Amino acid sequence: MSFRPTFDCLWCAAPHVTRSASDIEGWAQLCPACVGRAGENQFLGFKLRQALTERSRADVSPVPPAQPGGARPVLVAQPGGASLAPLATAAPPASLPPPPSLPSPVVAPSESPDDADDRYLRRGRFARGPIHDAAWDAELDAAGRWLDALPMAGEIVELAAGTGWWSALLAGKGTLSVYDESPARLDRARDRLVAHRLRAHLHVRDRWVEPDRPVDALFVGPGLAEVPAVRLAPFAALAHRWLKPGGLLALIDLLPDALVDAGGAVAAPTQAGPVHQPGALPAALQAAGFTAVRAEATGRFFVLIRASA
Repeated sequence: MSFRPTFDCLWCAAPHVTRSASDIEGWAQLCPACVGRAGENQFLGFKLRQALTERSRADVSPVPPAQPGGARPVLVAQPGGASLAPLATAAPPASLPPPPSLPSPVVAPSESPDDADDRYLRRGRFARGPIHDAAWDAELDAAGRWLDALPMAGEIVELAAGTGWWSALLAGKGTLSVYDESPARLDRARDRLVAHRLRAHLHVRDRWVEPDRPVDALFVGPGLAEVPAVRLAPFAALAHRWLKPGGLLALIDLLPDALVDAGGAVAAPTQAGPVHQPGALPAALQAAGFTAVRAEATGRFFVLIRASA
């Protein structure tokens, strides 16, 4: 399928205008919301993978494509989405160094809705070339399948929700409350939910505000990676206070490969200290009283953590 700068989404019929010839939406002819659902829908997943292949062949990415013989990731789709398989590559990650000035995928509190979505979609200045972007897309798809398969029900809270990238997977499981510090990002999240014909309660709220009631499930996405090591214990305790006894906690954290720039420095540091290493989070959850803490990596970019209060 050829690139189209303007189109009506093949799935939801929403009109969309791309910003550059590297935008994956124009190659898939899917709107950003439907691209975000590729992990839960076979047709959308197929169109996205097809679009990645066509964009790579056309050589329109902002950075040069890999040289002949370079490693290419194998996109693994598990039947039913209940288990997570490693994402195989033809060569180890060390053979694929990131380009200079790699932006962190952490969503900062002041980040605009467009930048927040572009980080997930690897558009514009966040694109890293067809090989790296395909690996990111595959692991993002795996993280979505993991979240979709979790047995969440009842009252669900999503903290630091950003533009609602994950909210559509949660809204169909129970009564969802979507919280973020940015009204503009919440507006984008509302549009995304409306496009999926889903309902949720959306409110401006800082992630560190004390819970106003116990809920059945709590989810926090990759923005969690900006929590410094010195605040992991307070965060874990706060998460525990959000949940009823036996409530389910689900977290998507970032691995160092997604956090470290070309110079070896951790991206997006905070005033309170350096960004934490993902391995420290499960320990903090156990210390806060969580049980059945399980963490699994998608490959290079994400750590998927679940625990019971």
